[in-house]
Amino acid sequence: MSEIESIQKQIIEEFSFFEDWTQRYEYMIELGKALPLIDKRHRTEENIIKGCQSKVWIHANLEGDKVRFTADSDAIITKGIIAILIRVFSNQHPSSIIKSNIDFIDNIGLKEHLSPTRANGLLSMVKQIKMYAIAFQTQLN
Repeated sequence: MSEIESIQKQIIEEFSFFEDWTQRYEYMIELGKALPLIDKRHRTEENIIKGCQSKVWIHANLEGDKVRFTADSDAIITKGIIAILIRVFSNQHPSSIIKSNIDFIDNIGLKEHLSPTRANGLLSMVKQIKMYAIAFQTQLN
């Protein structure tokens, strides 16, 4: 099992402890509050995720051979969503990010409990994370 798969499994287990989606949303809000703040200089137009209803900024940099992500959002639920994605994909090798799947999102029931615009935003966030990984993988080759 890869490190990414192991983190995804932990998240699935954590979400299984909650009885309903109100508790899961509260947990996501807590994850968002715990997300380290993105440096203000990275809260730029070029780091905004297109396709999100709320504003989401994702910044990535390559540290050694691993991608480190920082992010923020102006909406509390969205900030929780990006906190989950950062937990899964930050500090991973670009090739691991590229070939990883996001089935855990379906396994925790997240996509089905989001509005269509938030679900669209979630996919846009994942797409941007993978695009960063592709760009850094090219640099490493």
